[in-house]
Amino acid sequence: MAINYEDRVAVVTGGGAGLGRSHALFLASRGAKLVVNDLGGDVQGKGSGTSAADEVVAEIKTAGGTAVANYDSVASLEGGRAIIQTALDEFGRVDILINNAGNNIENSFRKMTMEEFRAVLDVHLMGAVHCTQAAWQHMLDQEYGRVIMTTSAAGLYGGHGLSNYAAAKIALVGLMNSLVLEGRKRGITVNAIAPMAMTRMSKDAMDDKTGPLLKPEFVTSIVALLASEAHTGSGDIISTGAGYYSKIGIVEGAGVYFGADAPPSPDDLAARFDDICDLSQAKPHGDAFSSVADAMRNVLRGLKS
Repeated sequence: MAINYEDRVAVVTGGGAGLGRSHALFLASRGAKLVVNDLGGDVQGKGSGTSAADEVVAEIKTAGGTAVANYDSVASLEGGRAIIQTALDEFGRVDILINNAGNNIENSFRKMTMEEFRAVLDVHLMGAVHCTQAAWQHMLDQEYGRVIMTTSAAGLYGGHGLSNYAAAKIALVGLMNSLVLEGRKRGITVNAIAPMAMTRMSKDAMDDKTGPLLKPEFVTSIVALLASEAHTGSGDIISTGAGYYSKIGIVEGAGVYFGADAPPSPDDLAARFDDICDLSQAKPHGDAFSSVADAMRNVLRGLKS
């Protein structure tokens, strides 16, 4: 049976163009009722307008789907709450939240102003916080929810001139990991995508060969799975683009035990630094306590040997 979203209500932030538009159209085509949120501003997040969200809503309705538009900014707490309230007012619930809204202000870290730094954090990180917290209690009460964060290779690995963007995107991973723990007993899954797609935010970084391959619809396929009732996994980061899909992991190596009698000197650490950084026996951890407990087990084993 094909995955569908009958009787589900989905909110897509930044749904007026690019990835968000693609996500909204697909979910609606499979039966979801949509709140298409878009501020209608430029790539930097400046300005506003209604046409972006309205056009996607019109497309959905023309195809026989159900959707309403919302024009609030995710960057404010009030905006995030208003977006979710739109879903509650129009459809009575919220089941799926795709945190897709974004902006981009590039500058070297040396030249970047704090206003430029905060403007990007306010949309990517705090925008997800505002909307997710507004939806969270409703998802807890109904014991069902699908939340998707949009992280980035820039956040996971860094990018020149993208310190603000990268900081926001890696912070979303920490947010996801904590919400996984808080939602897992109440039917809520929280996952993340690290997309590669040709959009108005990324087009300047694309060349004529790779750009046409990076259609948003390829990213939407994994978003659609993660947003479905059929998928119950939580805490995954999926890299995706142009037909490629791969899980990204945060892992910890086996480490080196130096003894607990006295701290090793910097020289001792330098001599074994390659061993400290060896990831050949790396493994993931389910939470912070698991990581600490594993480290302490290594210490205790060292004390006994």
